[in-house]
Amino acid sequence: MEALRKAFEQMGIGMPSLPVSDAGSSVHSKSPKSPKSPKYPKFPKSPKFPPAAAEAATRASSSRSPPSPSSPSSPRSSPLVPSRSRLEAPPLSRSLAAAAADPAYRFSRYPSYRSRPHEDEDDEDDESDEEKEDEEKECKYDSFYAEFGKSLKLGIIEDSTNKKKLAKLVRYETSKSEGKYIGLQEYVENMPESQEHIYYITGENKDAVKDSPFIERLTRKGIEVVYMVDPLDEYVLNAIPEFDGVRLMSVTKEDIEIAESEAAKEKANALKEEFKPFGEWLSGKLGKKVSKVEVSNRLAQSPCVLVTSKYGWSANMERIMKAQTLGNAEAQPWMKAQKILEINPLHPLIKEMKKLSEESPDADKLQSAVDLLFDTAMLTSGFSVVDPKEFATNIHSVIGATLGVDSLEVDLEPEEPLESGDDDEEEEEEDDEEEEEEEEKSEGKDEL
Repeated sequence: MEALRKAFEQMGIGMPSLPVSDAGSSVHSKSPKSPKSPKYPKFPKSPKFPPAAAEAATRASSSRSPPSPSSPSSPRSSPLVPSRSRLEAPPLSRSLAAAAADPAYRFSRYPSYRSRPHEDEDDEDDESDEEKEDEEKECKYDSFYAEFGKSLKLGIIEDSTNKKKLAKLVRYETSKSEGKYIGLQEYVENMPESQEHIYYITGENKDAVKDSPFIERLTRKGIEVVYMVDPLDEYVLNAIPEFDGVRLMSVTKEDIEIAESEAAKEKANALKEEFKPFGEWLSGKLGKKVSKVEVSNRLAQSPCVLVTSKYGWSANMERIMKAQTLGNAEAQPWMKAQKILEINPLHPLIKEMKKLSEESPDADKLQSAVDLLFDTAMLTSGFSVVDPKEFATNIHSVIGATLGVDSLEVDLEPEEPLESGDDDEEEEEEDDEEEEEEEEKSEGKDEL
């Protein structure tokens, strides 16, 4: 303490007195607190106007004439004093009003607006990128399906719980897909409103089904047909008779349903009545080869076609069963396709045959024409010809009639029969006998 007092005296300053406690010890006072900042008056909160009132207030404030610069006493001329309407208007409405009044305001204050003129280009780029991604995904799935498509179909056949989910994963070519594989879901989405079924055709390969007479009228009407050319598809169809509530309908079986107008239905019924006697005559000529003859509603350019019963094997399924290594197609005769001949009443061959059947129903040339017509229908419908030799003979007869050949018999010269080896054996036996006789004679001479 003495040292402190001397130091203060040398500086000419008296040492301040320190408070002494009851115990005689100095008590250090606490450091004084910093003075509090003065409280400024708060502005009252701006009322929340409804959107319509805010827009009206903004238009009213913008319609007022600006203050003249010559009156400095006016509070509006001071940049530090805001107007009452500016204070009362919500901050968001002020920004929106400024952006609406001055386009440059939104570009300078909000940089995100600067990209607005290019938003269309960005959207186009985004769409193109999405399309590229979709194409890449489709290409990847096509590669996957090429490897594991049969496994998915086997899953549909064996897994009854998840077959509906797996059915959405299978892909097929169609008459409108242009070589691409699409799913049944996409087929249903592309269906017109008047179409009620998913039409499909089964066959050995794509070339056999795309030019089939079964789909002639459907393609003319613009109806899409699914090509099912995998042998497993016949078994898949038994597992999923419908997809997403839409029934699958085979174009190779009887009673196909095609949406038609009332006028078209009346015309078809009239043709059925007109060709009913001819159908009975044709059925009698074919005998047990067909179960019945009907007028077709699926043909356009072909004269006739063979369809199968609704609940039996199709022509493709019959071919598959015959090709089984250890199978026996004759073990289930009741499942064999019951053939129904459908004729095209508008085809010239059918019209001429109907005319000839009325004039001379027992003519031989008419019988051969019926047989040839049936055999050609067997081939175009996916069946195999029962008697190939008879079919070839009928074809040769037609070719001969076209070329003007009267007879197909060939004039043959008699053939020389081949020499058998019996004569040589007889000659050898005779030589042996002669040798034996000579030996006997020589032995007799020696004895004498």
